[in-house]
Amino acid sequence: MPLSPTASEIILRLILAAAAGAVLGLNRTERDKPAGFRTSLLVSLAAAAAMVQANILLPTGGKEPSSFAVLDLMRLPLGILTGMGFIGAGAVIHKKGSVEGVTTAATLWLATVIGLNFGGGQIGLGFLTLLIGLFALSSLTWIEIRIRRDRQGTLTVTLCESAMTPEAIENELQAEGFRITGRRVTVVKAAGEPKRTYEWDIRWREALTDSQSPRLLERLAQTEGVRRIKWRG
Repeated sequence: MPLSPTASEIILRLILAAAAGAVLGLNRTERDKPAGFRTSLLVSLAAAAAMVQANILLPTGGKEPSSFAVLDLMRLPLGILTGMGFIGAGAVIHKKGSVEGVTTAATLWLATVIGLNFGGGQIGLGFLTLLIGLFALSSLTWIEIRIRRDRQGTLTVTLCESAMTPEAIENELQAEGFRITGRRVTVVKAAGEPKRTYEWDIRWREALTDSQSPRLLERLAQTEGVRRIKWRG
């Protein structure tokens, strides 16, 4: 990295950083994700400008004998990365027990680092980071959605006395690969035949491409004596 970059080198660094951020942002925009084209471009460009400024200040003289100030140029890119953490945290959303926006936050972080690479003059490192990042965002999605992961849900069934037994339902759930982790029973003694409501907490492993509800639900819906079925997965 030259201590005194020329005007053409500064322009090249800023253009490359902006272009890298735009490519990353285009990937997010095509998938209808937040922090898309313009956001990623601006993040990468700002990081590059900060790193160029630090590069320009490198030849600056150190501490004067009568001065209390110490010039630490590395605090500038470190401050950029710290501030990027706040923006990334704002992209993460907790919604109905799930977390969304983590990949968006990671993409903004990546755009920042790529901008610092180009701004500091590490052109090869910036291009290599960009290529690996694009490969992860574009080509590894098919692997991620096929990874089997832990899932959980709750099945609630209201039965009359003449309906199938809860043990039969549990056996069918286990036959389908579901593991029962909890069971609750509520009895309602209304006019006529009493009704029992059973609630099972179940766990299983599946990929995102698999079905998220037991095949047993269709059979229960057609079974005599089953009054109500509710599934939360």
